[in-house]
Amino acid sequence: MLRILAALALLFCCAAGPARAQTPRPYDRAQIAPPYDGELQRLAEILGALHFLRRICGMHEGQKWRNEAQALIGAETLPGERRERMIASFNRGYRAFAQSYHSCTPAANLVIRRYLQEGARIAREITARYAN
Repeated sequence: MLRILAALALLFCCAAGPARAQTPRPYDRAQIAPPYDGELQRLAEILGALHFLRRICGMHEGQKWRNEAQALIGAETLPGERRERMIASFNRGYRAFAQSYHSCTPAANLVIRRYLQEGARIAREITARYAN
């Protein structure tokens, strides 16, 4: 899972700016939820928003952000309820902007930049805090 976060951090940083790579460390899967679960849900929400916003702003990335969310969920091997919360977070991020944005605006571009920065920060912090 942390490898996926490291890849996401790299992906966000490629879109937003340079960052240093981190070596991921697995967490104890016996836990029901890792201590960074809330951050993962926020990251999924950001991925959902980016999936919608970058498409309407003509980025032509196809399913890139949805695929990243699926990889994150798959790498985490989430039990039912956590998996559902992650999917709901992605969908919430997507729907929040789909309801109010019908075309690309300067505000949409600002949100994209801020979410790329926030997503990169979350991924870097999780990998830095929980990596070897």
